[in-house]
Amino acid sequence: MPVWMQRLSGKGWVTCMHDDAYHIAVLGDPTSVLGFKALGFDVFPTESVEAAREILTALAGRKTAVIFITEQLAKNLGPEIDRYRDEPAPAIILIPGRDGSLGIGMSNLKKSVERAVGADIL
Repeated sequence: MPVWMQRLSGKGWVTCMHDDAYHIAVLGDPTSVLGFKALGFDVFPTESVEAAREILTALAGRKTAVIFITEQLAKNLGPEIDRYRDEPAPAIILIPGRDGSLGIGMSNLKKSVERAVGADIL
């Protein structure tokens, strides 16, 4: 999502688009993710695991700070998601899809908090 900035040019202030900003992306089935487009997120609707692998790799290679992935799609992307678990960016957050929660996102959150704190506080 581009950031609009003002800079001084020879003719005064000019509004320009500055694309050094980090992006937020949402990956999952179309029904679950299209609403995020209204929030300005980059939306990648897919139900194909192969396409999701390619998209996830591409998003991690560019300036993406956070990637939300539906749990239904993420359950088949375990190794790909684990690759970025200890990286500062992108943060991969699992969200419920159209079929509801599978509990994977909460389980991952509990594991992350336990690793950080040293005890299960959730």
